Amino acid sequence: MAKKGKRYSDIQQHVDRLNFYTVDEAISLLKKTSTAKFDETVDLASRLGVDARLAEQNIRGTVALPHGTGKSVRVAVFAEGDKAKEAEEAGADFVGSDDLVDKIVDGWLDFDATIATPDLMRSIMPKLGRILGPRGLMPNPKAGTVTTDVTETIQNIKAGQIEYRVERDSGIVHVPIGKVSFEENQLKDNLNTIMDALVKARPASAKGRYLRSVAISSTMGVGIRIDPQQFL
Repeated sequence: MAKKGKRYSDIQQHVDRLNFYTVDEAISLLKKTSTAKFDETVDLASRLGVDARLAEQNIRGTVALPHGTGKSVRVAVFAEGDKAKEAEEAGADFVGSDDLVDKIVDGWLDFDATIATPDLMRSIMPKLGRILGPRGLMPNPKAGTVTTDVTETIQNIKAGQIEYRVERDSGIVHVPIGKVSFEENQLKDNLNTIMDALVKARPASAKGRYLRSVAISSTMGVGIRIDPQQFL
């Protein structure tokens, strides 16, 4: 078993791992116990009562966080002709078609999100499906990243739109909701926004308790459990 550092052990003394905190309590505690020398990312992990192996319960979508994620997002766009020019003018960091595909096949992955026009998906999928799919970076119609409206999609992603998807084996949705440097009310707004989206995305076929667990943590911190009933 890996030995935990002194700072991590100190944090554990302040967080009751068996307690369910309110949203306000959890965010306040997270900020107090986040003492790393860099601006840590705040992550949300929510386990849902779904079977992601079933198509109708494989929850996936996008949501715009009101205060963004605090991270500069690098967007790669697969487009040609006028749509490529439109993407460049909208602020895409990388734009291309076959050349961009070949670059990724060769091992380049220096981007955070992808967008593709529908006409290119047939040529992109065979080469990049196994590379980008497991990383959650493959353009997808359900996530709104296969589109002809590249300008609005680029702007939304740059402004703080994130994609959420349930992990196939665990039923967990894991997303960033900001930085430790955010004000408490900003983290709260972002947290409530993503949780509201998850509640609304509940499949009709999901039975039993839907929100199984909710927790937030900073990059170097411990998980702080939140009472799921607050979001229902």
